[in-house]
Amino acid sequence: MDRRISLITLGVQDLEVSARFYEAFGWARVQTPEEGIVAFDLLGQVLGLYPIEALAREFDLPVDALGRGAMTLAHNVDTPDAVDEVMAQAKAAGAKILKPAQKVFWGGYSGYFADPDGHIWEVAHNPFSKLGPDGAFRWGGY
Repeated sequence: MDRRISLITLGVQDLEVSARFYEAFGWARVQTPEEGIVAFDLLGQVLGLYPIEALAREFDLPVDALGRGAMTLAHNVDTPDAVDEVMAQAKAAGAKILKPAQKVFWGGYSGYFADPDGHIWEVAHNPFSKLGPDGAFRWGGY
């Protein structure tokens, strides 16, 4: 298997509320082959929003069996100021700020927020992993 994630799908309670949340960052929806799915192109990946009930049906499981995975989605930026800007955008879009942006023990600067469905995002500046010319992140930098 290649070392990449092509699509991240988030199960959401209200498709339009979640779509508007991500559109508040300036992300644009892309055409999808069917109704009931919202997709946003990212750098080399796609973020998909899918009604959680439909996602559970795909697994032949009840919604409550999907659980709440302990994971974060990370968005890395070039500077600490950019972290603050994204955190402000998230708050303005309706995010719940879980941990305000601050210096962290490993030498970077980051903060955490939750989207309308509780999916946790980290916004970080990692001075040891510079972004590529296209904004792509690579552990240890380019």
